[in-house]
Amino acid sequence: MSRLVTIFGGSGFVGRYIARAMAREGWRVRVAVRRPNEALFVKPYGTPGQVEPLACNIRDDASVRAMIRGADAVVNCVGILNGVGRNSFGAVQAEGAGRIARIAAEEGVGRLVHISAIGADAASDSEYARTKAEGEAAVLAAFPTAVILRPSVIFGPEDQFFNRFAGMTRLGPVLPVVGAETKFQPVYVGDVAQAAVKGVLGQAAPGIYELGGPEVDTFRGLMRRMLAIIERRRAIVNLPFFLARIMAFGFDMVQALTLGLVENRMLTRDQVRNLARDNVVSPGAKGLADLGITPTAMEAVLPDYLWRFRPSGQFAAIKRSAKNLKKF
Repeated sequence: MSRLVTIFGGSGFVGRYIARAMAREGWRVRVAVRRPNEALFVKPYGTPGQVEPLACNIRDDASVRAMIRGADAVVNCVGILNGVGRNSFGAVQAEGAGRIARIAAEEGVGRLVHISAIGADAASDSEYARTKAEGEAAVLAAFPTAVILRPSVIFGPEDQFFNRFAGMTRLGPVLPVVGAETKFQPVYVGDVAQAAVKGVLGQAAPGIYELGGPEVDTFRGLMRRMLAIIERRRAIVNLPFFLARIMAFGFDMVQALTLGLVENRMLTRDQVRNLARDNVVSPGAKGLADLGITPTAMEAVLPDYLWRFRPSGQFAAIKRSAKNLKKF
């Protein structure tokens, strides 16, 4: 009988790539998500019945145990950028991560891979970074042989980084950013998924790995790269942190006053705190090279999915070629 892996958050940006890769390895894949009816797209990743999305609430022991029971390996991809209602940072990234690891150990699961983030810090003033660190600590306490992956900002066709800012260029001649000089080391989603697969297959030693791509650039520099690819000219305006905090406070208040009915998808105060810190691989940290993975360059991937933001979309190359035609 083929082996079984449970992937919590397996329909998310990173999780779907891990699910597809594990199906290709011949494993049965149990995709644990809040809304399985919205995750049906994962089923064709394998043969009929090989990949199944199932409902799960990581805040509930019984629900998590039902997803883990019988699994040979577990991957936790669940993470949030904004805490809303019961799905707070603490409940999801700290308690939820610890619950998954504890129950995985109780159920005799062989291997556990946990997706964290660069910048995880128990002493941080950012709730996101602090709960990421708390989640890591809880995972290692319950499952000492876990593989923990800390990626920098992740790029790929479904990302919420380059796609988001490329979409903003359609709104006007100015592209506002917060923390223009903050450094990032973008890593390709396929490389992160490959690292997770190595953890599941036992090809990665237990411990923490920080995942970054081959290039480090500032936020402003990344936006310039994006603008060159989508062939648009926009003024990149750096919003001062004091102004960003005021704006974020307003957005947060709208969310709070509406009891989460209007979710802050613009900018939160916690995100502003994170944007003030570089997001790069720490010196001496284990990374993709230690996993035998060659990082993928942004230039090899970004044009494949950002072309739709060009003024002429898929016809941009044809229009450039037409301009070179000589009139007879």
